[in-house]
Amino acid sequence: MPDEVLHSVLKGQPEEETLTANQRFKGSYRFFVATAILASVVVHFVAFEFFPKMQAADLGFVADELAAIELPPEVRIPPPPEAIVRPARPRVSANILDEDITIAATTFAENPANELAPPPPDVEVDPSDQPVYVDRDTEPRLLNGPEMLRLLAKYYPRVLKEAGIGGEIMMWVWVDSEGNPTKSQINRSSGYPQLDDAALAIVERMEFSPAMLRDKPIGVWIGQPISFSVDK
Repeated sequence: MPDEVLHSVLKGQPEEETLTANQRFKGSYRFFVATAILASVVVHFVAFEFFPKMQAADLGFVADELAAIELPPEVRIPPPPEAIVRPARPRVSANILDEDITIAATTFAENPANELAPPPPDVEVDPSDQPVYVDRDTEPRLLNGPEMLRLLAKYYPRVLKEAGIGGEIMMWVWVDSEGNPTKSQINRSSGYPQLDDAALAIVERMEFSPAMLRDKPIGVWIGQPISFSVDK
């Protein structure tokens, strides 16, 4: 108990007369809070019990079912066609043909069969006589490549090598059914006779596996390049 209240009690004065207004308001605070809560409960009870109940409207909705659509296959657009080359304009000849010219008719009566020239005799042509294409399934293959490199250095004309002059010779080589280069000739010259002669000498030292046609060795012509270069 505060000293002021104890002092007033001792003097015979009542306790309420010594309290300040703030202290009295704090004392009545609990009463007002309890009264307000009770009044609020009564108002809510009356409102829920005697007034009509409120219901929210049905806000449900119906959605259409989504249907799966199959996409068409991808169509590849072809590239545009190439431009058509315009045909050449025909040239009109300056020669004037005589309208009275006629071509005699050719008939069997004028050319009897017994007077025709006989067909040429069947002469079997040797394909090794001149470079022609011979059908094959497997091409010949050079077997002594390392030796050819040594022969290139050996047969390279010294004068041309020291001068830094080189060239390439394209040879036609006949490789027989045993793989031997029995014939050769120059298809494209290097421009230097010394290099061409050296290439002919080198071809004779080559060794090949024979060409094959239906599992049988045959002779064929092949193109064999031979190159002379100071760098190599």
